[in-house]
Amino acid sequence: MNTILVTGGMGFMGSNFVKYWLRNYPSDKVIVLDNLTYAGNPDNIPFHIRKDGERFEFWYGDVCNGELTDSLVQKSDIVVHFAAETHVARSIFDNKIFFTTDVLGTQTVATAVVKHHTTVDRFIHISTSEVYGTALYEPMDENHPLNPCSPYASAKCGADRLVYSFIKTYNIPGVILRPFNQYGPYQHLEKVIPRFITSALKNELLTIHGSGKARRDWLHVEDTCQRIEKVINAPIKKISGEVFNLGSGEAYNVMEIAQMILNMLNKPKSLIKHTGDRLGQVQNHRSSVEKAAKMLGIQAGRPFEEGLRHTIEWYENNEPWWRRLEWMKCIKVMTKSGKMEEH
Repeated sequence: MNTILVTGGMGFMGSNFVKYWLRNYPSDKVIVLDNLTYAGNPDNIPFHIRKDGERFEFWYGDVCNGELTDSLVQKSDIVVHFAAETHVARSIFDNKIFFTTDVLGTQTVATAVVKHHTTVDRFIHISTSEVYGTALYEPMDENHPLNPCSPYASAKCGADRLVYSFIKTYNIPGVILRPFNQYGPYQHLEKVIPRFITSALKNELLTIHGSGKARRDWLHVEDTCQRIEKVINAPIKKISGEVFNLGSGEAYNVMEIAQMILNMLNKPKSLIKHTGDRLGQVQNHRSSVEKAAKMLGIQAGRPFEEGLRHTIEWYENNEPWWRRLEWMKCIKVMTKSGKMEEH
């Protein structure tokens, strides 16, 4: 029996991981620490899980709270650190909170892991592929230079390197994971796929920044959970100190995704509209899957079109969940010229 601390466990990726783990490991316990910011939603975890006092424990609090974080790490065998601010446009709107949560929050968790290194079996830091910036070569492997292009990406890059330094300095059993673009159930409407899906369901315009040719590697969130499971179950001596990309190796551009969604929902292409290019845009972004496949035995995830169809069906069937988030679908940011743009 393991006790797993999941920071940010009420967010999109964290909540999907919590549900995945409790479903597949009935003897384990999960502790969730979440500050319930706009993206942390208790409804992401079903009530039957939240009321299970033996297998699920929730703590409302800030990951930067050293005393609280330390007390939870002390009780845990495994720490999976998702907690972070994660949206590019919001990081342009208000970048300070990104550095506070993403960097200082990670420092708080890592410090607690150092203190309790004799009882923590492994510390899994969820970084992001955004630390790479636009691809200098493709597919992008784990040795690709780190060139973050937005305040969000740079904050996550700082956290990524902070964890690496703690691994090297204190020899903690840490692993850094860099997921590429995620999609699936319970994703906030600020992200492009749920924003497109819900707009199409309401016959509203799908806004594409620039030409829509920016290509990204897409991985369904449940496939990501399966990859994290591989990291948890791998011999720690084999993977401690390693960095792994979590991607599909498949890339689609934003225009292709918008057209797929409209086709699947039988909506007209006239719903597509273009606006100015996204600030901090990353153009090409495709993951190498070689290292994760070789060291962890990770197999290819579900085909993108299959995962997208499943995601569309989830949003079709869960309108009450996403209707409450519509007012946060877009955010206004100020460009360097002083112009306000909606992103």
